Parts: sequence; C-alpha cells; structure tokens
Amino acid sequence: MREAIALAAQSDFPFGAVIARGGTILSRGPNLGRQLNDPTAHAEMVAIRRFLAARPAEELKGATIYATAEPCPMCMGAILWCGLSRVVFGASLEEVAAKYGRQSQIGLPALDVARRMADAAPFLKVEITGGVLGSEALAIFDNKLKR
Repeated sequence: MREAIALAAQSDFPFGAVIARGGTILSRGPNLGRQLNDPTAHAEMVAIRRFLAARPAEELKGATIYATAEPCPMCMGAILWCGLSRVVFGASLEEVAAKYGRQSQIGLPALDVARRMADAAPFLKVEITGGVLGSEALAIFDNKLKR
C-alpha cells in the first residue's frame, strides 16, 4: 500500500495502484488522466493496462490490487472482469468526496458494485478490504490540493 501511496504523490490526481502477488509487485499505476487526456486513466486502469502489456491476462487471476482510494465503478468492473481476487484500498469514496467535493466521485461503493455484479455473474468474486493506511492516503490529497 505504501508503494501505491508513493505513486499517488506523483500522479496527476492523488491516486495510485499496485498489482501484487505473494509480496512481489507485478505492475504499478499512477493516475494519468490529465497527462494522457484520458478520463479512464485511473490508477487501477493504468496498473491493469501496464500488466497486460507485459503479461498474459490469465496471470491477473488471483492477484491483489492495492489502491490509495476505493475503486470507482469503472475500475471495480475492470478488476472483477480481470479476475483479481482481492482489492485493498486506503480511503473510502466517502472520504475522497469530502476532500474533492461530491461532484468529483460516483458514490457507488466498490462492495456494492461487486455484489451487484456477483448477483448477475456469480463467477465474478473478489475480497475487498478498506481503510488500510487510509489516513496516509488522504494526506496525499491534502498535499496535492494545496499546490
């Protein structure tokens, strides 16, 4: 998670993500939305795309993604479709919205997305753990927003 937080400090927006398995980092993703002029270049999406550029999609299955903030519905959908088995995040959507403003986030929690998709597609399963180093992740928002 600390690697994801370090990426967030360097990102266009204060979000970072890391894909890992067994303590080994497989891919890193800073938020590159402004740099790439791509509203889908969220940290999780960048980490997934970078992983897929170097490895087969099948190798994502069973991996963990660490994100500084709770994944949005777009990222959560991609995480589920890719077969990642675990999501660990720092700040919740609610906490991010309090920092950035309500209009900046789609307020559909990752767990709700996972449950709704699992109802429609029971083969899509993921474990979700939130609040890991959340205060450190939120501190990046304070630093980035002051600039």
